[in-house]
Amino acid sequence: MPDIRPIADPFDLPVHRRTARIDALVDADRAHFTEIARSLDAQRAELTTRIAELRRSPGGAGEQAMERDLEIRRLSGRLRLLQRYGADLCLGRMTPVGGEPVYLGRVGLSAADGRRLLIDWRAPAAEPYFAATHADPRGLAARRRYRWTGGRVTDFWDEAFTDEARRDTAALDDQSAFIAGLSASRSPRMRDVLSTIQADQHAIVRDGSRGALVIDGGPGTGKTVVALHRAAHLLYAEPHLTRGGGGLLFVGPHAAYLAYVDDVLPNLGETSVRMCTLRDLVPEGADAGDENDRRVAALKEDLDPVAVVDRAVRYHEQPPARPLQLDTPWGDAWIDAADWAEAFDAADPDAPHNEARDAVWQGVLDILLDQLGEAPVPAARRWLARDEDLARTFARAWPLLDPRGVVADLWSSPAYLRLSAPRLDAAAVELLQRDDARAWTVADLPLLDAARQRIGDPDAVRQRHRREAVIAAAQDQVSHVVDHLVESDDSEMQVMSILRGQDARNVLQDVDAPPPPTPDALAGPFGHIVVDEAQELTDAQWRMLARRCPSGSLTIVGDRAQARHGFTESWAERLRRVGLRDVRVASLTVNYRTPSEIMAEAAPVIRAAIPDANVPTSVRSIGVPVEHGSVAERDAILERWLAAHAEGIACVIGDDAFAATDRVRSLSPVTAKGLEFDLVVLVAPERFGDGVEGAVDRYVAMTRATGRLAVLSGAER
Repeated sequence: MPDIRPIADPFDLPVHRRTARIDALVDADRAHFTEIARSLDAQRAELTTRIAELRRSPGGAGEQAMERDLEIRRLSGRLRLLQRYGADLCLGRMTPVGGEPVYLGRVGLSAADGRRLLIDWRAPAAEPYFAATHADPRGLAARRRYRWTGGRVTDFWDEAFTDEARRDTAALDDQSAFIAGLSASRSPRMRDVLSTIQADQHAIVRDGSRGALVIDGGPGTGKTVVALHRAAHLLYAEPHLTRGGGGLLFVGPHAAYLAYVDDVLPNLGETSVRMCTLRDLVPEGADAGDENDRRVAALKEDLDPVAVVDRAVRYHEQPPARPLQLDTPWGDAWIDAADWAEAFDAADPDAPHNEARDAVWQGVLDILLDQLGEAPVPAARRWLARDEDLARTFARAWPLLDPRGVVADLWSSPAYLRLSAPRLDAAAVELLQRDDARAWTVADLPLLDAARQRIGDPDAVRQRHRREAVIAAAQDQVSHVVDHLVESDDSEMQVMSILRGQDARNVLQDVDAPPPPTPDALAGPFGHIVVDEAQELTDAQWRMLARRCPSGSLTIVGDRAQARHGFTESWAERLRRVGLRDVRVASLTVNYRTPSEIMAEAAPVIRAAIPDANVPTSVRSIGVPVEHGSVAERDAILERWLAAHAEGIACVIGDDAFAATDRVRSLSPVTAKGLEFDLVVLVAPERFGDGVEGAVDRYVAMTRATGRLAVLSGAER
């Protein structure tokens, strides 16, 4: 390694670690980190220049413009990552038996002379760093992990796999780095776990994209963070997912959860993943309320949205039974029932109703044009299209539909619902009717989503029609002008005749038409979808996601014991029922988050309702028992904890009256799901209800704590 004078000492170790022996062990690291810092400076400058050049360059058109924009986005994403980190881009190092140390980073990094300073954590060469255990060291002699704080190394841990390496390491406790990471205070955002990820978790991260992989595990097993790391790894290892494959979608349970996890992927070098909740998949989701009547919710969950909507739409695709005669300037034309049926049957079955409508209309016009012999086709087609009787008859037989209107009609017309969902009995049909048919609920969203796909957006169709009308009018005007100029050209070379060429017409037809409609970014298809808290999804909601991922490539994160409405079947049975195949399950059974003192009280709560619940085993104890008291003690407990802890986040769960602050959240068991806090104050859990739902809510709330838990019960305040 070259002799490089450090810019500044990257190590800021605790006092007890500042020894001559430790200093000698990190000399090579100091030099390497200095090289990393200098290379980062050079690459930031190079990327900034390159992005500016691309933005100044001509955008081009079509595929060329798209490739330019994608390159700007890719380079900008890398620049943001390199600006976010300094030498702390480095995660650790591994030393092969008989070899030199190899350093790993969040991304790969090379020196100006081409030497590799960091290998990307997702590269195959990095696998031994994560997979090595004392039982299977994967060819390593030693592994070193760093703890970075404010851009400096504030501690490091060595794991030795050979006797020789044990003489040259600073710490022999192979769990020290991991336990230290678990004990750190929580923040408003989830951290990545690259420095402490365990071998069993890493095996899931590197699993391929084929089929549906279920990451099943109880609270604190790291399901979500493993899934996020897996997403980043898939995008690196399988570039087809983004290059024409549709990219990757992450679906979380609620907006607060997405805010909690949205920094993990950028920290892992990925900025292209789309994140949303199920509500975000349809425009009506933002204002949809809960379905208060559980009977109604259950009925809607059991419906197959695609089949129901398809039958509802087919009711509006009925060819007229009566013939129609048109008296045109070029003679009479007829269209009878057989002609109508022929045109309707020619519709593309895969096209949305509103888009197929245009094709069917053109088919009707073609049938009539064939009867008009020598009539000028453009003029005759325009005349037929403007015939009021023909247009009115067609509009009744194949109307332009509004997806929301079709779904609303189901809840306001019993006859229409019986036609669309014939398996419902009379009592169910009556129960589903409501006064305000468009008072959307979460249970309506799968039907609205299916309707948007089957019917299409009527506004987009109208916008396209307006655009086509403007272009057609401009083309007619250009044709008249060209014809006049050519006819009046008395030059010897007849130069005006070139205006009949297609290139000239393309220039003349550059009209100010309305822009094409903006595509729905969440409509898919996607190359891969990650679904978190998946145990709560209904069959109808699964079908919303399956339609967006035709390949069936999903990462599914969940815990059957945390399903509020029960989950008695296997993952494979549930997923096969909604059309997903090739399902495999990876189980996580170690609770890295929740102290054993808390799990000792939480386990009986869930097992009383779900005896076979997959309760994970905690790996750490904090020596602090669960605190029990009355609801009147809430504020005092919070004040004592805040006074004793300058960092960390607390949460009050189950008390709507508590007003959140910067460091104390106020959530329900449902909105707390998936999150974690240093202190949880659980207020009146006995009010959560009986049965599975109440037990799940209490279990979820108790297991959000990474440090202390206070359970407060008693009379109303």
